[in-house]
Amino acid sequence: MDNKDKVAMAERYVEAFEKSDISIIRGMYAEDATVEDPVGTEVHRGLDAICTFYENSLGAGAKLTLTGPARCAGNAMAFPFKVSLPGMEIEVIDVFEFNDEGKITAMKAYWGPDNLRQL
Repeated sequence: MDNKDKVAMAERYVEAFEKSDISIIRGMYAEDATVEDPVGTEVHRGLDAICTFYENSLGAGAKLTLTGPARCAGNAMAFPFKVSLPGMEIEVIDVFEFNDEGKITAMKAYWGPDNLRQL
């Protein structure tokens, strides 16, 4: 997977939230993937658990805006973005790891209380 394809995945991720479309999310992840959002919390394992996690975010009206360029290295990519929810914003950095088929095998979201802003 080349860097252009990795960056396109970040853009597709933002699109999934813009459209509130869980099928986009489902198509991005490998069956046995993991999601840790934020790092240090319960890890969601497997596509069904991951989709349930995202359905909650989409249902809350979360929208994403990229706030800087992606950084690619090896089979991974990190990218900064802002999550906008009613009454708050969260500054986040996500790290995606990819398999040979171009699916996300692991996602880790880095954010904490210092990254929250009440509106």
